[in-house]
Amino acid sequence: MAGADLEDYVRQLPKAELHIHIEGSLEPGMLFALAAKHRLPIKYDSVEAVRRAYSFHNLQSFLDIYYEGAGVLRDEEDFYELTLAYLRRAHADGVVHTEIFFDPQTHTGRGIPFSVVVEGIDAALKEGRREFGISSLLILCFLRHLPADAAMRTLEDALPYKSCIAGVGLDSSELGHPPSRFVDVYARARREGFHLVAHAGEEGPPEYIWEALDLLHVERVDHGVRCESDPALVERLAAEGIPLTVCPQSNLKLAVFARMEDHNLGRLLERGLCVTVNSDDPAYFGGYVLQNYLAVADALALSKLQLAQLAKNSIMASFLDPALKRTWLARVDAVAADG
Repeated sequence: MAGADLEDYVRQLPKAELHIHIEGSLEPGMLFALAAKHRLPIKYDSVEAVRRAYSFHNLQSFLDIYYEGAGVLRDEEDFYELTLAYLRRAHADGVVHTEIFFDPQTHTGRGIPFSVVVEGIDAALKEGRREFGISSLLILCFLRHLPADAAMRTLEDALPYKSCIAGVGLDSSELGHPPSRFVDVYARARREGFHLVAHAGEEGPPEYIWEALDLLHVERVDHGVRCESDPALVERLAAEGIPLTVCPQSNLKLAVFARMEDHNLGRLLERGLCVTVNSDDPAYFGGYVLQNYLAVADALALSKLQLAQLAKNSIMASFLDPALKRTWLARVDAVAADG
């Protein structure tokens, strides 16, 4: 399939994006604009200088600039504009449903009230439903490099907002911060009725995925690509239908894989795992969800049917109502049949 035809085909496939950090969609132009709005000093003298700084050799080198960039987000309008800008791009890529991560501790730790963050994001999600028809859910992520009791306090901050926060997750520096540290906070979140997900197996070992499943009782695993080195784990993930929210361009940028041609997404798909394609932190990694689909389609020589299966996986792995899932799955089949 020619490049333009492939792009059109992938764009038409209804997709859910299940691994997007809203702070990671902060484009350099918006960073500059918000820094000027709040009269904040930044160490870059141009948008292009910021783009040049977006060069990373591992997860931590990315997180250092990620947290620095998030410092320009100060009021509800900032979080609203950030989220609406992401939804606009997602809509253009054919995303019909998104489940967005946000990191409240990144903001409350510098004095921004929890309410400012969640209310700004939630207002944009409502606007996105009206303007673009994108359904959405919000997932609060705990920063795993901070103590577990800080995560528990953040969960308590979230309880008044249960109507607009659907789940909890675990992100930030993975190595040295195993899921097992957060058993108590996840047990509390489960009792409160939140959906449960966690980052595991990006830079961390397969053991972290086992912990996320057996100790945190997550419903899906974010990243999870390190599972391949543990055959028993791969078999379990396939047998139990545990989704993996894979982020190909992120994996490439952070040197999880040396080349996109080395990525294991295709192999995991062939082994029957419910792998999905997502953008992670698209402003930093050079592409939103459409670019991620096209990158793996090219590098891994994926067929139209495999691309449709990835889109179907994203719908099935979502926390959408079953009736809506059936509607979107039928639409994927229709697009694939016409393609």
